[in-house]
Amino acid sequence: MAASAALILREGPSMKKAVTLINAIDIGRFPRLLTRILQKLHLKAESSFSEEEEEKLQAAFSLEKQDLHLILETVAFILEQAVYHSVKPAALRQQLESLQLQQDKAEVFVHAWASMGQDTVEKFRQGVLAPHKLETVGWQLNLQMAHSAQTKLKAPQAVLQLGVSSEDSKNLEKVLLGFSHEELFDFYNKLETVQAQLDALT
Repeated sequence: MAASAALILREGPSMKKAVTLINAIDIGRFPRLLTRILQKLHLKAESSFSEEEEEKLQAAFSLEKQDLHLILETVAFILEQAVYHSVKPAALRQQLESLQLQQDKAEVFVHAWASMGQDTVEKFRQGVLAPHKLETVGWQLNLQMAHSAQTKLKAPQAVLQLGVSSEDSKNLEKVLLGFSHEELFDFYNKLETVQAQLDALT
């Protein structure tokens, strides 16, 4: 197991920054945060924390919103890799230490994984993976008029049209997604995280 564990986590710029942020946060609050993420890891469509809870976490850890999201996504990524590879706690510890994660934070990961890891793996096995398949992607740019009659400013908006198929239907369902510049940038960052996870698995 230890030999294959080297394939799990790669130290890129995003991972390095996340590890630095995790090392700096309060160890007293970290176990509850990690346990919540682990409990909801198999619910891909559901965020681990509500918007209100995220605001409280920002204040508790004195973090910017973007940095908090990086921490949450990285913790989830590490735990997902542990699930996919059915990693033993000792191998997980070895990987975390190789990423320069502080020993106390690594121990929180290992303890949570030792107590909840098997249940989490089982939940993933029972879940339905990728019930929908992305078939087509289209896009266009719109200019949205400002609401106030006193200003002529236009807000650019990107619209993505996704053609999605499901196993129980032959029809292609079209999903329209509208993004402001900021929302599209945030979406792009999430896609980069997904790409990093795919790279780590290949």
